[in-house]
Amino acid sequence: MSEEENRIMRLEEMLAHQGRVIEELSEQLASQWKVVEQTRAKLDRLTERFLALEEQSLDAPAITKPPHY
Repeated sequence: MSEEENRIMRLEEMLAHQGRVIEELSEQLASQWKVVEQTRAKLDRLTERFLALEEQSLDAPAITKPPHY
């Protein structure tokens, strides 16, 4: 095999390896994006619940004396 053929073979192997790595990284990125979207949705729901609870606590009258006095 000539030097040129060896060089082409190494380049083809490298290209195949890089293609595989890019595909794996793409899959991992898609998976992580799903997790980010799920986390964002949970955060939005928790924020809404927190704001609702905060609103309810503001509506309650302040207790100035304990009930047994």
